[in-house]
Amino acid sequence: MRVLLDTNIFVYMSTDPEYLSWDVLSLLKEPDTLLYISAESVRELIVGYRNKGLCSKRWKTVDAMVAAIENEFYVQILPVKKEHMETYARMEINEAQGHKDPSDHVIIAHAITNRMPLISSDTRFWFYRNQGLDLIFNEK
Repeated sequence: MRVLLDTNIFVYMSTDPEYLSWDVLSLLKEPDTLLYISAESVRELIVGYRNKGLCSKRWKTVDAMVAAIENEFYVQILPVKKEHMETYARMEINEAQGHKDPSDHVIIAHAITNRMPLISSDTRFWFYRNQGLDLIFNEK
């Protein structure tokens, strides 16, 4: 099974696995599960590392963190392409819950376009299921 990890899931997986539900942790450890992350999530991780020290207790440099995504955790980084932006442009945004994060929207569009389940802890993502998002919710 191919799954796309939201940024928060990679952070939990790499630094705080106790925040992963048993179901999600089991899925991530399945030998047949192929893990992917959007380049947009990698951008978020880099910004978080530089601005807030996100994951800096685990990695001494931002380069080491980015390399670990594929080399240590075997998560393939997927580029953001034109077709993902086309999906993003068509998406209805969850304004009722004030969901204005463009990075989240790009990651959701990535999952919808690639027809991959997205694992996330973000409760605002439920809104996008009627637009084609296959959400695997991590109950923290």
